[in-house]
Amino acid sequence: MSTIILLLATGLGLGALYFLVASGLSLIYGLMGVLNFAHGAFLTLGAFAGWETARRLDDASWTTLVLSLAVGAAAGALVAVLTELVLIRRLYNRHIEQVLVTVGLALASVALFDGIWGTDAIFVTGPAWFDETTSLFGARVPNDRFVLIAVAVMVLLAIIAFLRFTRFGLVIRAGVENRAMVTALGIDVRRAFTVVFAIGGAAAGLGGVLASHYFGYVSPQLGGSLLIFAFIVTVIGGLGSLLGAAIASVVVAILQQFANFYLSGTGDLVVVLLLAAVLLVRPAGLMGART
Repeated sequence: MSTIILLLATGLGLGALYFLVASGLSLIYGLMGVLNFAHGAFLTLGAFAGWETARRLDDASWTTLVLSLAVGAAAGALVAVLTELVLIRRLYNRHIEQVLVTVGLALASVALFDGIWGTDAIFVTGPAWFDETTSLFGARVPNDRFVLIAVAVMVLLAIIAFLRFTRFGLVIRAGVENRAMVTALGIDVRRAFTVVFAIGGAAAGLGGVLASHYFGYVSPQLGGSLLIFAFIVTVIGGLGSLLGAAIASVVVAILQQFANFYLSGTGDLVVVLLLAAVLLVRPAGLMGART
C-alpha cells in the first residue's frame, strides 16, 4: 500500500511540474491561438536565472529559494514579452510562420545557453528540507513534491482569478471574442495580449526553477525535454483549456509513474499511447470544445 501512496504522491508532484510548463502553453494558445514552440526556452532561462541567483547569494535557505523563484519568473516573463513584441505580434493568424519562428528561436536559444553556461549539467542545491522525506500513510515522500504541488495550485488559482476578476482579464477575454469591437472602444488589445505572454512566461520560469530542484540539475536541454510532455498534456487536456491541462497533467504523470514502476520503465511509451488514444477517440481533448 505504501508503494501505491508513494507513486501517487510523486505522480502528483511530477504532474504539478508538467502543469506549470503546460499552463503557459494552454493560456497562450487558448486566448491568442499561438502555438509557441519556444516555450521551453522560457523555462530553461528561468532555471538558469534562478540558479545564478542562488549561486551569487551562496546560500541554500528558503529566502534564497523564494528569490530564485521570483527571479526565474521575472526572467521567463521578460523573454516572453520580448518574443511577443519582436516576433509574434507580426504573425497573428499566420500559424505556419509562428511555428517556424518559434522552433527557430527554440533551437537558437539552446545554442545560446550552451555558449553561456556550457553543455554539461549544473547541479543545484536547495533548502535542506528538500533532501528530507515526510511520512504519508507509511510512504516516505520527498518534500520537494509538496512544494511543487502547492505552487502549481496557486498558479492555477491566480490565473483563473486574473482572467475572471480583473479589468485586464476582461479585456483579454473580450479581445479574443471580438478584437475589432474592443479596439473600436479605444482599448489597446495588443497590450493585453502581451500581458498573456508575460503570464505564460512567468509560469514557465517558475517551472524552470522548480524543475531544476526536482531533477537536481539545470542544463540547456531542460526546457526542451519538459516541453514534449507539456505539449502532450496540453493536447490531451484540450488545446486552450487551463483546467483540462491541470487534469491531464495529473493523469499523465501518475500513469507515467505507475508504468515506470510496474512495467519496467515504459512510462513514456504508455503516455504516447494515451495521447494516440485520445486523438483517435476525442481529437479535441478531454476538456476541449468539439468541432
